[in-house]
Amino acid sequence: MTLRELHETARKMLDPVPYDYVAGGAGEERVLAENEQAFDRYLLLPRVLCGSEERDTAVDLPGGRRAAPVVVAPTAFHRLVHPDGERATARAAAAEGAVMVTGTAATTAVSEVVAAAREAAADPAVWFQLYLHPRREVTEALVRRAEEAGCTALVVTVDSPVFGRHTRDLRNGFTDLPPGHAAENMRDLPGAGPGALTDIPMSPAVHWPDFAETVRSTSLPVLVKGVLHPDDARLAVEHGAAGVIVSNHGGRQCDAVPATVDCLPAIARVVAGRVPVLLDGGVRRGSDVAVAIALGATAVGVGRPVMWGLAAEGEAGVRRVLATLRDEYDHTLALCGGRRNTDLTAGSAVRKGGTW
Repeated sequence: MTLRELHETARKMLDPVPYDYVAGGAGEERVLAENEQAFDRYLLLPRVLCGSEERDTAVDLPGGRRAAPVVVAPTAFHRLVHPDGERATARAAAAEGAVMVTGTAATTAVSEVVAAAREAAADPAVWFQLYLHPRREVTEALVRRAEEAGCTALVVTVDSPVFGRHTRDLRNGFTDLPPGHAAENMRDLPGAGPGALTDIPMSPAVHWPDFAETVRSTSLPVLVKGVLHPDDARLAVEHGAAGVIVSNHGGRQCDAVPATVDCLPAIARVVAGRVPVLLDGGVRRGSDVAVAIALGATAVGVGRPVMWGLAAEGEAGVRRVLATLRDEYDHTLALCGGRRNTDLTAGSAVRKGGTW
């Protein structure tokens, strides 16, 4: 089963409102579509007679070495699509040797997510995604919760000064979580309460000094997520970021920005290997992973495919998604004559219609 077929299975199983919440994007969903379509503009240019029977796809990321350059990107409210929610996702990611990034908007508390991951692996990698709250004490409380839970890194999302306008959710009247569901990481925080989607803190009044303060406040590596402009990638490194994630929030924020894979090369050049560069948005095949690596990514994040696997088959479905991407990527790497991730270079990916 391809990931697209798994998506269709999930669509048939889910009620329309939660399906639209996960599947939808901002505005007319132009960026949502562009993220996937952009990968079709790139082709891989293989080398021959230089491969190996065995390939090493392992990658060094903040917090440790992982089996493949595929990360579970942060997505909200997993229990909307499966009763075991983030626990199932965490067990699957740990079993497959992948990083799971659990979010502020998780329907399972971060401590329970890490505990579930530890059921499947002795050394799981769980990162915690958060937004910088305009009240410093709220951000600090979230950081402490992540540290105490055993997370190995933090991911600060910076592309959300305000909520994106999600046309499908507005049409469906989806503003509150169903009874029995909440943004569990927001419980008992100053001035915050789980329940409505808008309880997740976002503010245009936070800036780079606030990010730098978060970096100083913790011993965990802190990545910055939501970068599209090369100058912001430079500023992120200058302010202590341990990694840069090229992301447009899966097309859920501004519906007039470039596809992430088109922004990747310029950001990789600016970062120049000082910290890992990750990408999310539109990755649906192992060849997409290979294109991203060739264009400068250290690893990629996948969000919606994980949710479709979770909806269709629970923990086993998430494992299927991660294993499929890993195996397809390994196969593509072999076909390109590579032995390891670093064998995919800028010359390995070309644009359709271009010259090389």
